[in-house]
Amino acid sequence: MTPDVAYVALGSNLGDRAAYLARAREALALIPGARVVGESSIEETAPLGPIAQGPFLNQMVALETMLTPGELLEALHDIELQCGRVRGERWGPRTIDLDLVLMERQRSDDAHCRVPHPELVHRAFWLRELAELRSVSVE
Repeated sequence: MTPDVAYVALGSNLGDRAAYLARAREALALIPGARVVGESSIEETAPLGPIAQGPFLNQMVALETMLTPGELLEALHDIELQCGRVRGERWGPRTIDLDLVLMERQRSDDAHCRVPHPELVHRAFWLRELAELRSVSVE
């Protein structure tokens, strides 16, 4: 089987945001069956949704992987827990948020794992970061 390339969005708006992004990148590199092959620039963005909160640091990472979308999403949720993420109010502040945005070859319409991510077209920063990653060849 040929590996796929998955694009994972990282976001943080609590505590040491840059440290949370770094910790998440390190954890992504340790996922069995996955390998980091690219990282976008980091950018600060305004929060989305109805809850007043501080700005986010955002970045996207490209992973070469043999995992299915569901398996990868499960690994992302494990990393969020390791980084102290508490799932409270929807759209609320968080230490780390990891979203499986897109995979080059695989799609998923599962209710808990939709790939491409349904919000992709509504998030300009994701589109910029994805374009940055896709403009360089991944190994």
